[in-house]
Amino acid sequence: MTASASTAKPLTVRGLAKQYVSADGRVVDALLPTDLDIAPGEFLVVVGPSGCGKSTLLNILAGLTTPSAGEARVGDVLVQGPDIDRGMVFQDYALFPWLDVLGNVEFGLERMGMPRRERRETAMRYLAMVGLADFADKRPRELSGGMKQRVAIARAYATDPSIIFMDEPFGALDALTRRHLQHELLDIWQRHRKTVVFITHSVVEAIYLADRIVLMTARPGRIKSVIPVKLAHPRDATSDDFRSIERQVYRDLDEELAKSFRMEGHAASAAPAAD
Repeated sequence: MTASASTAKPLTVRGLAKQYVSADGRVVDALLPTDLDIAPGEFLVVVGPSGCGKSTLLNILAGLTTPSAGEARVGDVLVQGPDIDRGMVFQDYALFPWLDVLGNVEFGLERMGMPRRERRETAMRYLAMVGLADFADKRPRELSGGMKQRVAIARAYATDPSIIFMDEPFGALDALTRRHLQHELLDIWQRHRKTVVFITHSVVEAIYLADRIVLMTARPGRIKSVIPVKLAHPRDATSDDFRSIERQVYRDLDEELAKSFRMEGHAASAAPAAD
């Protein structure tokens, strides 16, 4: 076990729910009461139809959104807001354009009060981890999408958090870059064994990465099923075992997509006709 692996902590979710008020004053359930236990060092992937509450759940766990009910704990600590102990990787990279690559990775370390020399050495170590040490002085605008996401991953890991949340981090990338970063992410995870909660719309990506897959229902979201993926890494997407899990996930997911489309169709038919 590495020094980083020892920081991994369990994530406990009890009765977590979220409501919001729409523009016309209606109370909308974005997430129904949810219970979930995530083990230290586990790679958990969440999938579900668009609008089912995946990102809402992740944002609550990261402390970016306040729940309407219930609670989440990382170890014994109640999640009440953002914390340096919980890293976040977004789909849109969220890099600071006025900082160079090194400055972006150093940002959280500076907030922690780490001395400048140690901060620089740490940031460079994590840039080397994602193969970008030679790009430390570049600005985000000079990088490809895949390189920007590697910087975001380095930044998330650099502060040595106990858990890392990833909200469709590869969703905007082309297929080849996405495949390459999946390999890199798995390699990093296997070396550091951080707890990872990862959202994706790709069933193949979910099976390729996950220890377990959490499948959510159509809106309002709740957990429909939890599917273990007991396949050794690296995983072969053409194998019979991989395809068997894929069929299982799609079977559950297709039921929820059908519900989602029926709900949207009902809402459209109930709406007044346009003049």
